[in-house]
Amino acid sequence: MALRNEFKTQGDFLFKNRSYIPIIAVLVALYIYTTDKNIKEFNLIGLDVYSFEIMCFLVCLLGLLIRVLAVGYSSDNTSGRNTTVGQKADSINRTGLYSLFRHPLYIGNYFMWIGIAAFTQNFWFLLAFTFWYMLYYERIMYAEEEFLISTYGQDYLDFSANTPAVLPRFKNWTKPANSFSFIKIIRQEKTGILNLFLVIFIFKLARFLFTDDPIEMRWIYGLGIGVIWYLIVKVLQKTTKVLEFDR
Repeated sequence: MALRNEFKTQGDFLFKNRSYIPIIAVLVALYIYTTDKNIKEFNLIGLDVYSFEIMCFLVCLLGLLIRVLAVGYSSDNTSGRNTTVGQKADSINRTGLYSLFRHPLYIGNYFMWIGIAAFTQNFWFLLAFTFWYMLYYERIMYAEEEFLISTYGQDYLDFSANTPAVLPRFKNWTKPANSFSFIKIIRQEKTGILNLFLVIFIFKLARFLFTDDPIEMRWIYGLGIGVIWYLIVKVLQKTTKVLEFDR
């Protein structure tokens, strides 16, 4: 199989399973977090543990903010969480964050994941995770762009020629063409918000079970908020039509 076809096949597979494969990295991080006895006394930049973990959480929120801005201003039927159905895009997003770089969602994902990975306070793991993430999403981005090229042809090639893949080119900034859709954010990002608090809580719970370190109440409250938020949105989706229309 030609490399181009192989990359496309691998990318399609990873795209469809991108909600599950990162669990492998989470399990490795969880092992490090629960077995490293020095976490209470040491961190990468000299902060106390409380401040360091809050900083990690803020990095996660930065990633979530990037996703919110990208999704909220995106055109309808684009920038979705479609997985098993494969690629889908009714148009090319060119404005807002997409005018700075072509893949803002994956940059947002990186910050969310690296914020959680940083809880391990293990520099080599963070380096390995970043390298793995680059290889992993490189294939996904390749498959996504192959789909967009096959769908939009020269139009997408012209867009990609002037817009970087992941490193922002700020001089390209173009005001979003669409109004911000809170409904789209509520509908599409409910799972991401829940998973953020859930993964951190699992880390804390595992640490408690293996080392007797207490679970700080802020993470319990966070999980509770995430669960309640998720359930409210699911009920609204099941029983009403208020979240059916983006704008």
